[in-house]
Amino acid sequence: MHRPLLPVSCVAYAALALLVCAIWGTPQASAGPRYFSAEDGVAIRGYDPVSFFIAEAPERGQRDHAVMWKGAIWLFRSAENQSRFESNPRAYAPRFGGHCAYGMARGLLFDGDPLSWEIVDGRLFLFHNPRVETLWQADPEQMIQSARAVWPSILRQE
Repeated sequence: MHRPLLPVSCVAYAALALLVCAIWGTPQASAGPRYFSAEDGVAIRGYDPVSFFIAEAPERGQRDHAVMWKGAIWLFRSAENQSRFESNPRAYAPRFGGHCAYGMARGLLFDGDPLSWEIVDGRLFLFHNPRVETLWQADPEQMIQSARAVWPSILRQE
């Protein structure tokens, strides 16, 4: 006789997914590149994307405040920040998938560093390092326009 499975909450599934990823790593999609730059499956190196907008400096997220979105795990400093992100993730996620905005403008794909960043017109941009951030600052509007022209088609070249 088969017993029906007990209902499991979404929170339990999310916790299980985090545990599996922690033990075996994040599964990689077999076809196509990752939309968001993610180290070990964690977006923006574990920094809380909301913190860029509300704190003086970016803050690290915690595993007990995590969301799976767009193929990456996003960590948050608090339940409040997690809730803000869940209500409008596109408002807080870095542009160009967290890849370096300057590199993207040049048609190159590099990971962005969450310690090298800027907010322009309410949008978060990450850079590979402070040197390229400085280069980008010479003409951010032109850089954004150039990056938009190749995003996300550049991911297919990865």
